Formats: sequence, C-alpha cells, structure tokens
Amino acid sequence: MRRGITGSVRRKVMVIILIATFTALLVSVVALLSYEARAYREFLINDLTTQADILALNIAPALAFDDPEAADANLALLANRSGIVAGAVYTLDGELFSTFRQSGSTATFPTTVHSRGPQIAGEDLTLFHPVVRNDEVLGTVFLQANYELADRIRDYLLILGGIMAVSLLVAALVSLWLQGSVTGPILVVTDVAQKIVRDRDFMLRAPRTTDDEIGTLVDAFNAMLAEVSQRQQDLEESNLKLQQESDERRNAETALRLADKRKDEFLATLAHELRNPLAPMVNALTLMEMANAPPEALRNARAIIERQLSHMIRLVEDLLDVSRISRGKLTIRKELVELSGVMKSAVDTVRPLLAAKDQSLSISLPDQAVYLQADPVRLSQVFSNLLNNATKYTPPAGRISVAATVEDDVACVRITDSGKGISPATLPVMFDMFVQDEHTDLRGQPGLGVGLALAKRLIELHGGTIDADSEGRGHGSTFSVRMPVEAQPAHLPAEKRRQGRSNDCSRHRILLVDDNVDFATSLCVLLENLGHVVRVTHDAPEALAAAAVFRPDFAFLDIGLPTMDGYELARNLLKRGSSDLTLVAISGWGQKEDRRRAREAGFAGYLVKPVDLGSIRSILEAQEPKSIAPGALM
Repeated sequence: MRRGITGSVRRKVMVIILIATFTALLVSVVALLSYEARAYREFLINDLTTQADILALNIAPALAFDDPEAADANLALLANRSGIVAGAVYTLDGELFSTFRQSGSTATFPTTVHSRGPQIAGEDLTLFHPVVRNDEVLGTVFLQANYELADRIRDYLLILGGIMAVSLLVAALVSLWLQGSVTGPILVVTDVAQKIVRDRDFMLRAPRTTDDEIGTLVDAFNAMLAEVSQRQQDLEESNLKLQQESDERRNAETALRLADKRKDEFLATLAHELRNPLAPMVNALTLMEMANAPPEALRNARAIIERQLSHMIRLVEDLLDVSRISRGKLTIRKELVELSGVMKSAVDTVRPLLAAKDQSLSISLPDQAVYLQADPVRLSQVFSNLLNNATKYTPPAGRISVAATVEDDVACVRITDSGKGISPATLPVMFDMFVQDEHTDLRGQPGLGVGLALAKRLIELHGGTIDADSEGRGHGSTFSVRMPVEAQPAHLPAEKRRQGRSNDCSRHRILLVDDNVDFATSLCVLLENLGHVVRVTHDAPEALAAAAVFRPDFAFLDIGLPTMDGYELARNLLKRGSSDLTLVAISGWGQKEDRRRAREAGFAGYLVKPVDLGSIRSILEAQEPKSIAPGALM
C-alpha cells in the first residue's frame, strides 16, 4: 500500500515539475520569438526609412534640374546595401526618372506611386518616400528590401530547442532529488495521520528526518496533535461563552420590555398626577365664586389652591430635571454651605406633610458646624425628596428620623422611616428612572418615580454617594447620603445683604409687559399691593410708547411677545435712552441658551414662570435697580 502511494506521489511530482518547466520554457520561447519578430520588423522599417530619407535629400537637386545621370549615380550607391534589392526615383507626375537593381535581382518597379507607408508582401519590404526641397514636393523615392524573418525564426528555434532539451533534463534530475527529500517525509506524516484517524491515538508522533521546512512541518504536525485536547476544551469554553452571551441578550430584551413598561406606567402616572391637583383647585375656585361663602371657607379654598399649585409646580420641575438628566445638562453651582442650614430648609418643606399624617420626626446633627462645597438649593432638593418619600410610604403616626454624622472627613446623613419598606426585587434598581416599588400599594400617593434618580444624579455631581437599605416589606427603609466635608473657614461667610434689609422695599415704577392677560393682571395686583406703581401692556409697540411717558425704574418683559420678542424689545428700550432702566425677563423657557441671549440683550435678571413673589421682591429690594447681582441671571 505504501509503495503504491509513494510511486503515485513521485510520478505526480515529476510530471508537475516537467510540465511546469516545459510550460515556462514554451512561454519564454513564444515571448522571445514575438519580441524578435517585432524588433526585426521595426528595425528594418526604420533603417529603410532612414536610407530613403537620405536618398531623397541627395536626389532632390537632380529632380530639380532634370538630371537623370546624377540620380543614377546616387541610386548606384545602394549597391553597398546588400539588403536593398532595388530602388527607383519617380517624378512628380509619377513617371520613372531613374532606377537601380542589385546584380542578379529580378525586381520590378511599380507603375504607379503609392502614398501608403511601408508594405510587407512575403519576403519583400517596399517603401515610397517623398522628395522635398524647400517645402516643395519634387518626386518620390521607391526602395525594395529583403524581409528575411522566416530565416531568423528558424535559427532561433534551433537554439531554443537545444536549451529546452537541456532544461527538461535538469528538471527531471531535480524531481528525482525531490522524491527523496520532500515526498518521502510527507508520506511518513501521511501514514501517522491515517493511524491516528483509525485508532484515535493522539499520542503518536511523526519522526523528523530533515532540518528544513519539511522538518518544521513535522514539528508543527506533532505540536498540533498535542493541542487537540486543548482545542476541544477551548471549543467547550466557547460554547459556554456563547450561551452566556445569549443569556445576556435575553436579559437585555427583558430590560427593554421593562423600560417600555415603566415608560407606559410613567405616562399614566403623569396624567393622573396632573389631573389630581386640578380637581380640588376647581372646587376651591367654585367655592370662592359663591356669594355667601363664609370667610373661613374662602381661606381654606385659597390654601387648597396654593397647595395644589405648589404640587403642580413641583411636578413640572421634576419633568424639567428629567429632561436635563437625559441630555446631560443637569448642573449645580457650588458654594460653601453649612449642613444644618440645608437640613433645616429640607425639613421645613415637609413639615406640613408630617403634620397632616401626625408623623413624628427626630433630628440628630453634629454639635460642630459641618461645611460642604455644594449647591444649597439642589442639596436641599435631595433631602426634601428623601423626606417626602419617607412621609409618603410611612403610615399615619409613624416615625421618621434624620441623623447626620462625620466619619473620616465624610458627612453621612441617614434618613430612616418605619414605613412599608422596599421589596428585595426593587432595591437593586431603586435609583433607576421611573422606578416605583411594584409590590407597594401607591394608590393615593403622588409621584412620578423620578425623585430618587434625580437625587442620585445630584449627589454624584457633588462628588458623593447615595444608597438605600431595607429589610423588606413592613420593616421600613434607610437612605444614606455621603459627601466630602470641607474644612471650617477662618471667617464665617457673611450674611446676604438682603437678610439685614427691611422686608419693605422701596417704591418703584414698574412696566409689566406680557401677552398673557391673566398673568399680567394678577402680577400687577401683587406688585401694587407691595406699594409699587405698575403700568401693564400686552405687546411691544404699546410697551415702547408707555415707557417713553411712564419712565419706569424696572421693566418685567415676557420673552414670547407677538410681533417683537422680548429680546428685541429690551434692545429698543435701552437704545431709546432708558439707561437707568433695569430689565428683568419673565419666560416659560429656562434653558442655558435662553439665559445667555437675555444677558446679551441687556437683561439684568431672568425669572422662569411660574414666578415666585419672593424672587421678585429680592430683585426689587436692591438699593439701585442696576445693582442686581449677576447671579440673578443664573
């Protein structure tokens, strides 16, 4: 069996080498002959053309002076060119003027002159060339030469045939050598491979008999055998990894479905929460319109409207913060603040909720003042959200505690309640957007599921952390906020100037411009109750006319006015000489770009609707209208 295989491979190697050698030689011969034929033809044509050009130059005077003897003398010089067998000169009319033939030649001369280039016919090459003198054609030179291409090809074939014979002999000898040095070791490897396939014995190895590439092949074959089991193990691990990736994709699909479900729940909750405050507000307004309503009922109605309006404002602010989180635009403005002041602000926010549910609140703060680099408004918002959640999920008469400690320059605030707790399934995703505990009855509990996500992002912007802990349903929950502590300053921060100022601000002339008649009218009443003189207009042309006569100290301008927006109106007011006028923008838009455009237009303050009366009082309490702090635009 081995001899049969060996003989077959050897014969194939020899045949392949001989065929390859013969093919290469044959291609070389064809290429060489083709090149020689083309080179010979080009050389002969160029040589004949050069000879005709020289002859035409010498014969031109003979034609010009009708001297056939001179032409014969010039043609006779062709006798020294053995390759040229005949030549002739024709007049301009095409008549033979002079002729020449090599001795023994039987060449005939054409009866007509042709204007074509060189012509090859059998073993003859002919050429007509014009005789020109001073740009005037005098006649034509005719030359005929031998075209001996067949003889040259025959000689080349004899030479190349001998070369091919020697080359094939050398190729045969090389193939015999390859049989022993190349095919032999390969057949040994083949035998080993067949035994491995048959016996499944991966311990077999092929012997190495050479130190060349074949020996390297044998080493590689043996190394491959050693790695077969490792490859099998790698394959099993790859299958396991594919299974894990498949599980991850399924988990991702589950997460997408859960996110879609949370989105639907959020939209439903949003619709519910926006409708809820409207019902008591409508009832309160109806009560206030009743002619015989008692004063106490009217006071309660106003309180209801105020509470529900505050709730709606908070919902809108939460939605705006959600938009800022999704676009990465949520920012903070840090300053040195004292922790107890921030906690007091947050606690004051939820005291009405605590009183309504008769819940107790215990507060434990460090004896020493704790300072933080933080945004006091945003940090108070975080703790307000956490306390609001605590009151929401804690039953009436429940307990809520706030404890602040300092550990290794880190302030830790823990808010603990005795409420419904957090289910184990919800705890890991408690701070994700729109997440609310599915195992907790939320009927009657307001909320959009964005407070904790917002709190987490705000704390991260402060360089801190927030986490939640609960032992399960019915065991309450604890939220822990950790933030780095700042060193106590050498001098305590000065109180804001307005804190030492009287609550009664000076009397000012105020121009109020807004196309929302109800908003403008209600704000006008509030400002007049504060003792100010107010002029109300609802469009830009009317405002420009009123400003020229009224000469206000302050102008509160709506940005979204018809015909001319608030930015353009502000520039016109300043352009018309109102240099002492302080401009304050009032708008429902509160993005960074809107505030930048307001600064460029000349506004000194920027208020976002709904406008808090306290913010307006802070602006008006400035000693000079133009001395409003730059932060009012932030």
